[in-house]
Amino acid sequence: MSTRAPAVVARDLIKTYPGDVTALGGMDLAIGAGTVFGLLGPNGAGKSTTVKILTTLTRPDSGTATVAGHDVLRHPGRVRRAIGVVAQKSGADPVATGRENLLLQGRLYGMRGAAVRRRADELLDRFDLADAGNRRTEGYSGGMRRRLDVALGLVHRPEVLFLDEPTTGLDPEARTAMWDEIARLAGDEGLTIILTTHYLEEADRLAERIAIVDRGRIVVEGTPDELKGELRGDAVHMELGAEGDAGMIGAALGGLRGVHEVLVEGRRVSVRAEDGAAAVPVLLAALERAGAAVAAATVARPSLDDVYLRYAGRRFAEAEAAVARQVPALTAAGGNR
Repeated sequence: MSTRAPAVVARDLIKTYPGDVTALGGMDLAIGAGTVFGLLGPNGAGKSTTVKILTTLTRPDSGTATVAGHDVLRHPGRVRRAIGVVAQKSGADPVATGRENLLLQGRLYGMRGAAVRRRADELLDRFDLADAGNRRTEGYSGGMRRRLDVALGLVHRPEVLFLDEPTTGLDPEARTAMWDEIARLAGDEGLTIILTTHYLEEADRLAERIAIVDRGRIVVEGTPDELKGELRGDAVHMELGAEGDAGMIGAALGGLRGVHEVLVEGRRVSVRAEDGAAAVPVLLAALERAGAAVAAATVARPSLDDVYLRYAGRRFAEAEAAVARQVPALTAAGGNR
């Protein structure tokens, strides 16, 4: 962790949309300079609203925030000059070439002449777009467009780079290539990178520190290894043949030696066990006595999904499904949060 002043500080950010939709319910952040910081949460958790406030694209109802030492409300122009932003949707002009897009971006930041041309060529080379630099971007593949988007965010050499869901919609090969580029970028440039994602593996792989966001608040923060290390033993996940009585199942499993953190969600039962493999037959027998037949059982080492389950009280997939059911209300209230 850098000893320099934090690159991003946010205090008690609150944002609501019409219809009494709460996007942020008191967001607090302190992101060290030179780190890759991941905001991990399902769609609708408040990640994109946080980024919009920090990048001066929207104002909070209350709270304060500074980016690169500049107040987002009092000095938005200074913030914009200090940051690069890669939004969820591409900002490139589809009828312009990759090089033309980069030149235009540089000129918008006051770069001129040979300096902006050198920077454009440098970024085309870096992101493996040199051969496509004189082609219209409407003909680029999804992976090429995302690489160009990142290059556009870097033209003016920002202090802080925001990557908002940078690999959404990419195929697995293109996603992996983007992960590799982000990792190189962090190592070579020494940038502060704020990464928002709903991919657990992406956050685990790229972020030095992670804040898990749920319902507009940060529920826990730390390094991926710290967060996973707080979970004792193994995760045992079981699928019941039919939905059982949650109270009865909890009572049947909660008293078993070496078993803790029992969670029952419909037909799904999750526990933590000191030795998962050894605990499975004991768990199956206890559930059978409680009248609940198990259709499948898996044992795994702690993951960020288990961390989310512990601190948010629900599985990541369940949180995403809950947001999906609210899509009409969110769309009417202001779109993706």
